[in-house]
Amino acid sequence: MSRFTSNWRVLAAAAFASLIAAPTAALAQELTVWSHWAAEVAKRAYVEDAIKGFEASRPGVKVKITWYEKSALYASLKTALRAGQAPDVFYAEVDQTDYIDNNLLADLSTGINWNNVEPWAKQAWTFGKGTYGFPLEASTVEVYYNTKLMADLGVKVPANGQFSQAEFLDLVKKAKAKGITPMAQGVGDRPFPGSYVTHEALLKKLGLKDYDALMKGTLSWSDPRVVETLTFVKQLVDAGAFPASFTSLKLGESHIYFHTNPGALMFQVASWYTARAFNPPDKGGQPVGFPLGIMQSPAMNNGACNQCKSLAVGGSYVVNAASPRKEIGIAFLNSLATPEMGNKWLENVLVQTGIKTDASKVSGPHADYFRQLAKANEGNTYYFGTPVQVMSGKPKEVFTQVINNALPAGSISVEDVVKQMNAAK
Repeated sequence: MSRFTSNWRVLAAAAFASLIAAPTAALAQELTVWSHWAAEVAKRAYVEDAIKGFEASRPGVKVKITWYEKSALYASLKTALRAGQAPDVFYAEVDQTDYIDNNLLADLSTGINWNNVEPWAKQAWTFGKGTYGFPLEASTVEVYYNTKLMADLGVKVPANGQFSQAEFLDLVKKAKAKGITPMAQGVGDRPFPGSYVTHEALLKKLGLKDYDALMKGTLSWSDPRVVETLTFVKQLVDAGAFPASFTSLKLGESHIYFHTNPGALMFQVASWYTARAFNPPDKGGQPVGFPLGIMQSPAMNNGACNQCKSLAVGGSYVVNAASPRKEIGIAFLNSLATPEMGNKWLENVLVQTGIKTDASKVSGPHADYFRQLAKANEGNTYYFGTPVQVMSGKPKEVFTQVINNALPAGSISVEDVVKQMNAAK
């Protein structure tokens, strides 16, 4: 056999092999995902496990995920979207409406099994006639408390988990008289923890419609109901509700202040409390066996909606409108929209989700906590977003300075709060 013939046969065989492989190669598609949570092990593990399941159900599809910290992700997305090189699916939050305004996101109204998603979570991502994000992470504003300290004070939490204004003020005074810090709150490194007590009280007093008007600047802070609520908050502050280190106490430190040292009766914070508290104690988590309870923010006198509570949708995934693989991206998100995946999020990430879950079926060492949380949220009516998510510009800046800092720190009068907030419109 000539060398030429031999070479020709080798080349022919290679060409034939490539022809056989061509259909397989054509079927192979890579879905790219960029996500926050580079440093959050539980969330990464959840998403990576979901990717494995999706790939197994879609032969020929591979998902390539790149993990970022939030600031780096946003910077990279800004450049990539402008250059037409953005990933197929990426992390976003509901206040990033510029994505929608600039037609950068695919409409997820169809393709997602929304029956398996909480209606409020879908609504958070619904703008006009379209729904643009899959609401994976969510949180409510809760009042956590030490059940042992509460019993030591001789106080029994009402059956519905909600004290009246007078009862709550008396509770603060009783704790203070016993040398116990009533509420472990601090604003040393965050623009929101000091405002929880005020905005939850305002929401209950005003109801959804008028509270929304207050947040958006169409209801005056001089409204008698607003002034009455601010006066109640000032009474709590004057009774010593917050630590002496309130202005310098950082968020992570306030967790430890509550459950470990020196200990506090209550801690009002979003339900992502668990993301820190359920870490091992040597990693800043609460002590093993810590007597954790959950109750409602106090009911306001003549409150329009005392069952109202703030809720926020956090980390979500969206699909790039320019992606040639939109259908695959939507299918990937839809693979998360099952009760099983919702429960898996609760069990492993230990934070609420927009996916419908069944707390009775959640297992693991923190199953009782999630059943308690579900009970605490039974019958609630939700207002979407906390003030720092809803407000913008000057009103948001002044709210942070006044409602988050000055009022709970006891350094401003109710009259001055009203004047400054009205002037910020």
